[in-house]
Amino acid sequence: MLKLEIILAENDVMNISEGLKEIGIGGLTVIKVRGRGAKTAAEIHTSKGMEIFVPHFADKFRIMVVIPESKEEKSVEIIKKNSREGKIFISQILRAIDIKSGNEGEEVI
Repeated sequence: MLKLEIILAENDVMNISEGLKEIGIGGLTVIKVRGRGAKTAAEIHTSKGMEIFVPHFADKFRIMVVIPESKEEKSVEIIKKNSREGKIFISQILRAIDIKSGNEGEEVI
């Protein structure tokens, strides 16, 4: 199993969610977060253009989804196709357990 963590600068969440549903990936978690990338944020003119504010962090969206390894390439393709900007981080999941049923492994995702 793999965990995909997707950080999006823009709200492309629904497009990605629908695309993943089409290949049988159901559950995912979406969190609105604040963060920054390697680039400096653009200046914002405030107070009738008299003051300049440089935000340290920008609003972003974070999607977390656990998938079978067999769906990695198709999932990445769907995410890239349905988002304009962001990052995808992929990591190995050692174990998954459903708390209520006690089931383990890919059947819980």
